[in-house]
Amino acid sequence: MGGTSSTAHETARPAATDRRGAVVAALMLSMALAALDATIVSTAVPQIVGDLGGFSVFSWLFSGYLLAVTVTLPVYGKLSDTFGRKPVLIAGSVVFLIGSLLCALAWNMGALIAFRIVQGLGGGALQGTVQTLAADLYPLEERPRIQSKLSTVWALSAVAGPGLGGVLAAYADWRWIFLVNLPIGAVALWLIVRHLHEPERETATHARVDWAGALAVFACGGVLLTALVQGGVAWPWLSAPSLALFGAGLVLVAVVVLVERRAAEPIMPGWVWRRRTIAAVNLALGALGLLMVAPTVFLPTYAQSVLGLAPVAAGFVLSVWTLSWPVSAALSQHVYRRIGFRNTAMLGIGAASLTLFAFPFLPYPGQAWQPTLLMLLLGAALGLFQLPLIVGVQSTVGWAERGTTTASVLFCRQTGQTIGAAVFGAVANGVLAARLGGAGDLDSVTRALDSGSAPEATRRAIADAVHAVYLGAAGAAALAFLVLLFLAPRKFPVLKD
Repeated sequence: MGGTSSTAHETARPAATDRRGAVVAALMLSMALAALDATIVSTAVPQIVGDLGGFSVFSWLFSGYLLAVTVTLPVYGKLSDTFGRKPVLIAGSVVFLIGSLLCALAWNMGALIAFRIVQGLGGGALQGTVQTLAADLYPLEERPRIQSKLSTVWALSAVAGPGLGGVLAAYADWRWIFLVNLPIGAVALWLIVRHLHEPERETATHARVDWAGALAVFACGGVLLTALVQGGVAWPWLSAPSLALFGAGLVLVAVVVLVERRAAEPIMPGWVWRRRTIAAVNLALGALGLLMVAPTVFLPTYAQSVLGLAPVAAGFVLSVWTLSWPVSAALSQHVYRRIGFRNTAMLGIGAASLTLFAFPFLPYPGQAWQPTLLMLLLGAALGLFQLPLIVGVQSTVGWAERGTTTASVLFCRQTGQTIGAAVFGAVANGVLAARLGGAGDLDSVTRALDSGSAPEATRRAIADAVHAVYLGAAGAAALAFLVLLFLAPRKFPVLKD
């Protein structure tokens, strides 16, 4: 679907800085903002709906943001390869902060959803460009350290988001959820403007932007992801809206292929999928996004409904993997230096598959320490899996292809999560319907449990539903293992720094 970047770009040196520590601080702040805003709204929904109304469409507060982040990742990746990381990160930060301010000023639910999408348009630049800059700033030997820091920030922010949102909504006002972004984002933006310096590049003034491709990618991704997010929720899977969206999405896929094949500098170049290493990493991390849905979405429900834990304790059961994941990621360099990127990742995802497969065999109702231990092990396994793949694939390309490569990896992971939420949601609801004779979906059954009106049979049905989801996640992990085994090269073709 098009050619590669110009040779002039290949000679560009990695980003230079006056104070690398200040830039890293800005990257960590930016990463924290992008992660927080994906989850921080969840516990403030009652206050938001009470103030603005719009209960029937409030789910778009999450879906709109995540869709905008996901579909813009490839666009920002290519733009950062064309114009440099700094202008893309600055532009994305400004859009994100404008979106945050507008969210705080929203007068009804429709306006808030629209402004959340604006936030997401900036969040895509934050997420993708931060990961790319981390590779620019550090040589291969030091990249595990910065990537593990970013992983820690991402994990802690994502887990802390719901709690922080609840505190702000309860003791201040839900609008502060968005206003707190402004000072933090302003500090990060100032650090980037002041301390990040990239070398001048000869082709910057002659660069051609594939705006037609960007629009086609945005439209195609938006339509297909909307179909996945809303299917089975807002309308049945086989209903007219669902079939129409999937049909339109397939047509737009063909449009993207045609437009990108004719583009001189395509947004989604064909070499991303023609190179074995990048294609294998994309597919493997897509499977990671898929399997991560099981613990992040379904474990809190299991902990509260089956184990009888309070929301805070249920959150702790989930959050323990944020302790083992970054530690394992930081230590993974000692493993992949001995056995290689691919074998290290296979070791991690193999362990993750076994851990996920063990979950359905936990005793009923069981003790809280049992799923907590499994989550600790899962975090350690995934840290050993994800970071070697990201560091490895970034090290196989030059500066002028690193933004596009990183964006493709993150895009596949985000898309995997969207697909996982749709697929595993359908699996869980199907198991519940079979166990309870069509008595309802997971959300309605969980609400009945919260009200104290559900019998023991309902709790067992929820346990069976979550067990089925974990078996599916174990299958996704096994699929990632097979992708690495048969598609990825034994030794990644690493370029010299």
